[in-house]
Amino acid sequence: MEIDLDSFSARDWEEPTDADPIRFAMVGLGWWTREQAIPAVEDAEYCTTTVLVSSSTEKAEDVAAQMDGIEATLTYDEWADGAATDAYDAVYICTPNGLHRDNVEAAAEHDKAVLCEKPLEATVEDARATVDACRETDVPLMVAYRLQTEPTVRRARELIQNGAIGDVVSILGHMSDTILDAVDETSWRFDPDLAGGTTLNDIGIYPLNTIRFILEEDPQAVYARTESEQPAYEGTDEHAAFQLEFPEGKLASCTVTHSATLASTLRFVGTEGELSIDGLFFPTTRKVLRVSGPDIEGEYRPEPVDQMHEEFEYFANYLQRGLDPEPDGEHGLVDMRAIEALYESAESGQRVELDL
Repeated sequence: MEIDLDSFSARDWEEPTDADPIRFAMVGLGWWTREQAIPAVEDAEYCTTTVLVSSSTEKAEDVAAQMDGIEATLTYDEWADGAATDAYDAVYICTPNGLHRDNVEAAAEHDKAVLCEKPLEATVEDARATVDACRETDVPLMVAYRLQTEPTVRRARELIQNGAIGDVVSILGHMSDTILDAVDETSWRFDPDLAGGTTLNDIGIYPLNTIRFILEEDPQAVYARTESEQPAYEGTDEHAAFQLEFPEGKLASCTVTHSATLASTLRFVGTEGELSIDGLFFPTTRKVLRVSGPDIEGEYRPEPVDQMHEEFEYFANYLQRGLDPEPDGEHGLVDMRAIEALYESAESGQRVELDL
């Protein structure tokens, strides 16, 4: 078994079209939208940004002044009331988690396809409502798991699904950063009503969802423990360790923290070998895939891709082709239920079974 290095970063999902670019309304102009999403679309082939939506008209106009092709700058109320709906085809929603529902429902009412940041909402109930709103109006809803369009992850899934390391037995995952270097304790990320939690649902969702994607399976039970030390984390979680139980006895053990050096790894151990990826969960870190098995042995350092660029291009290309992009809202709901169960387990100290 070999990995074709020439095609390692190839888009296995792409089918070029002659359709006009999908026009995006960027809803929420926080640092992630300004520094990651908007630049990712600037050089895109299948999409473009035409509308900016913010709580501050001045902020939207300041961002627009640095861009070409912006047709409208709107407040949230103006956008929700239906202003400039002829200027965009789809929306990218990057607001605090607890505000996703209102914005998704507004997009569905305007018959606009939705790319919504993860997690889908702050609570399972509100996440369910976002999915229902899009289903009832027949509007495509994709949850922005950018790792699912990351070529390294897609190659890893192919290798594992093709038996490169035999049957997977155990998985180890880790993600850490120092969030207080970027924001202070007044950030919405420390407000349970807006965030839904601080660490498990913010970065724990990365190993959780990527493991689900690569295995093509969902967890059946979970166990978690959380700890908090710094005052900013009073009443919420700073560090977490959790276990996921998958079918046929597969176990995943993960650690996440917002108070440690920038690091991310994912390792799959099988009956005949192992596969690991370093630097996986952050958009700008170099990815290194190592795999050893009966028919394959090697270390691969593919040319890095802009994860956000790939995500937007995938979403837009699928819309151009009349296809529903994945991962959809139902997929995102599985993570929401799993995260809810992880917090329940951390509070009770007990293993929690999932009814998905």
